[in-house]
Amino acid sequence: MIFKQKTPDPILRSAVIVIAAILVFAALKAGADIFAPLALATITGVMLAPVTDGLEKLGLSSGLASALVLLAGVCAMGMLVILIEPVVWRVAEEIPRIRLELRSFIEEIRGLIRGLEDVNREVEQALGGDGNGSGKSNGEAEAVVPSLTSAILLAPVFLAQFLIFFGALFFFLFTRKNIYVYMSRTIGSSADTREIMRRFTRAERVVSRYFLTISVINFGLGAAVGGALMLLGLPGPVLWGLAAAILNFILYIGPIAMALGLSLAGLLAFDGAMVILPPAIYLLLNVMEAQFVTPSLVGKNIAINPLLIFVSLVVWLWLWGPIGAIVAIPMLAILLVMLDIFEGEVPGEADAEAALVPEAELAAPEK
Repeated sequence: MIFKQKTPDPILRSAVIVIAAILVFAALKAGADIFAPLALATITGVMLAPVTDGLEKLGLSSGLASALVLLAGVCAMGMLVILIEPVVWRVAEEIPRIRLELRSFIEEIRGLIRGLEDVNREVEQALGGDGNGSGKSNGEAEAVVPSLTSAILLAPVFLAQFLIFFGALFFFLFTRKNIYVYMSRTIGSSADTREIMRRFTRAERVVSRYFLTISVINFGLGAAVGGALMLLGLPGPVLWGLAAAILNFILYIGPIAMALGLSLAGLLAFDGAMVILPPAIYLLLNVMEAQFVTPSLVGKNIAINPLLIFVSLVVWLWLWGPIGAIVAIPMLAILLVMLDIFEGEVPGEADAEAALVPEAELAAPEK
């Protein structure tokens, strides 16, 4: 008697895939304190890979090149903290004034709403209604400021995430070539090893070039914003320009946060119509960057569908918060490259592949 092999049920297979995806997302959500810095370190390592390759070409070992890149990153973060520290203390000193300004602004909005309610009540009475609205009065708005105790309790978590990030970044930069070779030989058959390795290399080069270009654009935007705010007379224009450059890496959310911050700064620094000038100038420069500068410099070869960007940003922001917003676009770009969706040649790809892939290791028989 001959038994025929059953064809897998497509509904059952789809259900298994959905359940596996839900479990993966649940694990990523539950382990955000560990997985988020690990993912950020991996993405950062992919973007810094050309730097370590360049140092290795100068004769440095992989370990020394990785250590130098890591040291440079620590120094850059230290300089950033030194630059931001005066702003943090100034904001802390201005918190009482910010509360008063916000309270007066909310009172003005509340008065406008009361006026509209009066008009609505008169219209209801004219139409035969009783004119009794169901609106509820709000209590006084209080600014929510984190207490010192909350900051002390959160400090160990941030310290642990920093240690995880820097440790994972160093070891990824140090061993990434072996990781790529192992994954290329494990994912597919021996005939597919070279193609898989090519895609790993291509993903690395595309993401590096993309974010190098984006970094130049963002810091150019920051310089333009800082110069415009300096001419306007807003205090701290250099730091505002630096904030504009950094926040522009976080699509959608970063520009919104920057516009809100400049709105508050304008409310504190100016009176009358001048209040809206800082956010208006920033939004104008941001629109020019997004609509003209970025498309012309990034090019069509690595253009990403805006819907995919938005979905990726929403998903990773929900999973990991601000870190998720940072890694969303690099992860999407790597996925698209691995699926061979991007077209065109990447500068230096052939040389990078030759340097990255030892032919003997790729040709070694699978165990």
